[in-house]
Amino acid sequence: MEAKEGMEESLAGLRETFKSGRTRSLAWRKSQLRALLDLLRENEERIFKALHQDLGKHPVEAFRDEIGVLEKSTNFCLSHLEEWMAPKKGPLPLLFFPTKGEVLSEPLGLVLIIASWNFPISLALDPLIGAISAGNTAVVKPSELAPACSSFLASSIPLYLDTKAIKVIDGGQDVGEKLLQQKWDKIFFTGSPRVGRVVMSAAVKHLTPVTLELGGKCPTIFDSFPDSRDLKVAVKRILGGKWCACSGQACVGIDYLLVEEKFASTLIDLLKKELEKFYGENPKESNSISRIINKQQFRRLSDLLKDPLVRASIVHGGSLDEDKLFIEPTILLNPPLDAAIMTEEIFGPLLPIITLNNIEESIEFINSRPKPLAIYAFTTNETLKRRIISETSSGSLTFNDTILQYLCDALPFGGVGQSGFGRYHGKYSFDTFSHEKAVLRRPFFPELEARYPPWNDFKMNFIRLAYSFHYLGIILLFLGLKR
Repeated sequence: MEAKEGMEESLAGLRETFKSGRTRSLAWRKSQLRALLDLLRENEERIFKALHQDLGKHPVEAFRDEIGVLEKSTNFCLSHLEEWMAPKKGPLPLLFFPTKGEVLSEPLGLVLIIASWNFPISLALDPLIGAISAGNTAVVKPSELAPACSSFLASSIPLYLDTKAIKVIDGGQDVGEKLLQQKWDKIFFTGSPRVGRVVMSAAVKHLTPVTLELGGKCPTIFDSFPDSRDLKVAVKRILGGKWCACSGQACVGIDYLLVEEKFASTLIDLLKKELEKFYGENPKESNSISRIINKQQFRRLSDLLKDPLVRASIVHGGSLDEDKLFIEPTILLNPPLDAAIMTEEIFGPLLPIITLNNIEESIEFINSRPKPLAIYAFTTNETLKRRIISETSSGSLTFNDTILQYLCDALPFGGVGQSGFGRYHGKYSFDTFSHEKAVLRRPFFPELEARYPPWNDFKMNFIRLAYSFHYLGIILLFLGLKR
């Protein structure tokens, strides 16, 4: 933790580095990205250990969701960075002839990245990849709720990255509040909507642009499947999107599932069978399921099950062990819609299943609630797919799989409405931490006299035509030179 004076001194040094221009070169950006790859590859076992200490993650899950994601994203940026940095030609109407236009992507300056605890390595470093690619200086604030990972980042990043341009400032809520009081050129926050409001309120003081990656109740629409092979694959993907990503502690994970009533019992039976294949008869003994982050989150989740009507809806699981921070994968059938489990983001291993008379009702059900970060829909019905695309709004929409869209660098990732705003991954990360500056280059000849007073009817007609008919631009240009 740094005192306020020390923090301000550190930030002043980062601003001076940015003003010097050292972070703008292609060579600097590539060197930092390669150094980040070295950090990941040379410290893989330390990262595995830290993630297991904080969240009980198995090394396979840790590599899939954290290290592998970061290596993939870094390599993607390295292979495209020169192209992204190149000026883009801006095609201009003939009326502007012989003017030339282009768009330059320039770094914003000093940026603040505040990470969440559920993917404490990737959610700290993935935005940093974008900030570095765009040529910024940056401060990373890891989550204090994942102390082993926060400590790893604070001790390791200075050994690999440019300490005059990139710093890690760890600490608790008080440190976060002090950081938010400072002036930034961009704030990138991943976390809850509650804290997101705090971040946005603080940013108002300096009119700082923000990207908020928040959460929400991500629904899954589960249609019937005539092909039993497709059905089995779909059930596995449901399990993967609910329990295999940090034990459900993922903003982009499944929150609840919508299915036709006549198909619910079949689906529940299939989910139970696959859960046993994944985690055995006693999931508490499995080393493949992450634990709840801390006692506060454990108690929040256990409170969701205290309502007698909610407990009565449990059809599988429901056991809890506070000492081991373990909650069994739990399935609930039709819990009350006004209960907290159906009005708050669950962020844990509890899956409510809501039955409908027909699957088309899922669209109205989703639209009656805040816009989610993601919608997942398992269906082969093309008409239903078209309706979901056109009649719902969400940060992303994935058919017949879960969470895969988060891993795709070619697609933007971000929320809408209460699930956040702004986007990142791949080129979208570069753009998030860049300003697209328009550059216009114009010679002194020819000069268009019709643009200046004294005004007359000819100039009015000329300007009217010029704005209306771009293809007449050159003719109008020369007609208007001397009038």
